[in-house]
Amino acid sequence: MRPVSPWARVYVVCTALGAACCALPLWATHAPWGAVLLFAALCAGCERLAGSRFAAGRTPEGAGVAGDPGGSPRWHTPVLLAAAFLLPPPAAALVALPGALLTRVEQRPRWLRRVWRAGQLAIAAWAASWVHWALGGRDAVLSSDFPYVLVTAGAAVVAFCLVLTVLDGGILVLAERVPVRAAWRGLFLRSLAPVAVHGLAGLMMAVLWRSPYGPVAALLVLLPMYVSWWVFAQYSRERAAHQATIRALVQAVDIKDGYTRGHSERVGQASMVIARELGMDDERAEVLRFAGILHDVGKLGVPTRLLRKDGPLTPEERRVIELHPEYGHEMVRGIGFLGEARSAILHHHERLDGSGYPYGLKGGQIPEFARVVAVADAFDAMTSTRSYRRARPVAAALEELERCAGAQFDPRMVEALVRGLGRRGWHPAVTADETPLRGEPYPPASPVSSEPPGQRKSLDGTRP
Repeated sequence: MRPVSPWARVYVVCTALGAACCALPLWATHAPWGAVLLFAALCAGCERLAGSRFAAGRTPEGAGVAGDPGGSPRWHTPVLLAAAFLLPPPAAALVALPGALLTRVEQRPRWLRRVWRAGQLAIAAWAASWVHWALGGRDAVLSSDFPYVLVTAGAAVVAFCLVLTVLDGGILVLAERVPVRAAWRGLFLRSLAPVAVHGLAGLMMAVLWRSPYGPVAALLVLLPMYVSWWVFAQYSRERAAHQATIRALVQAVDIKDGYTRGHSERVGQASMVIARELGMDDERAEVLRFAGILHDVGKLGVPTRLLRKDGPLTPEERRVIELHPEYGHEMVRGIGFLGEARSAILHHHERLDGSGYPYGLKGGQIPEFARVVAVADAFDAMTSTRSYRRARPVAAALEELERCAGAQFDPRMVEALVRGLGRRGWHPAVTADETPLRGEPYPPASPVSSEPPGQRKSLDGTRP
């Protein structure tokens, strides 16, 4: 964790002082203390719930003080906005403080993070309440003046988001060293939609709170929302487990064959470029990315001495290495979430003319995912530097793919890659190349080929 700059600390202290100024006039107002304490307890409970095992998917904190600026609002947002709709501005500012100051913080400096979060939420809640009351929103809630009540609530939500955006952008500049031009970019729009949804829930709470049914009915509004959040949290946990499984398998391959470190991730990224051009839905595209990342996982079943052999392969050694697609398929066949990716792992070395392996499939017999991964695999192999040759330019690699389209590669997939790179360029971000394994230096370049230096006759330079 990088140290927090002195200017960032001053900024946090100023934010906290601003929050204190917002809450101080509370003692001179006739605030409904019972409602203030209840809302504060609800906010604190939501914060604790969001950080518990029950939530399973709490908002991640950033590397600096900023946390998750512009990200999804926390579980307490409907309660905080309901308080802004019902309570005077100083009381609304006070509601946010206990939960923010008592929330669990994993990264240091903990006290600075808590003070920052408490300060920004208190100021945002004060601004939302002030706008709402200035526009007559309190009277609109009491009289159920529809649709004007939506106008005042919408203005309060916008004020809430604007304050958070301004404060978050400042802390990004001072604590995270984000350039000023980029600090506020997109923050407001990213937070507005989810906060607006939570604002509707908060408005419903406020209306029911003032109805004959009272606070108990208002609290019931939170139940379906929290159930949906819990379901989404379980989905997030399952997705994180999937990512961890993929990451573990790729790291195992990289440890066994450091010569190809980074290749798997780049093939996954190139596969995604093709998927976008083919118009695949997000779910299938994600599975295709898994296929690209795991296409060489079968190398775990190949003897290490063959993977790292410097000279040419003998026919017997070549036959052993040609078993790696089947090894890979056996390794992942029980992983249900991979779906179509399993067929790509098994068939990514098939060729359209039937001369590939392991089964010599032709044309449309080859699964679509396998045809995509074959193109992505060859492209990355040609555009990556190896110990025995320099990387080809992207244009030269695409030209070679087009030359072999129809015989080795599916022309439709080649065309999609050419079109996609023409629009977006090729700038792969490979995490595997950024941090070498402890005690192990990087290979001399970023070679991705599974072909030993002495085996150089294939189009893409990849080993069988």
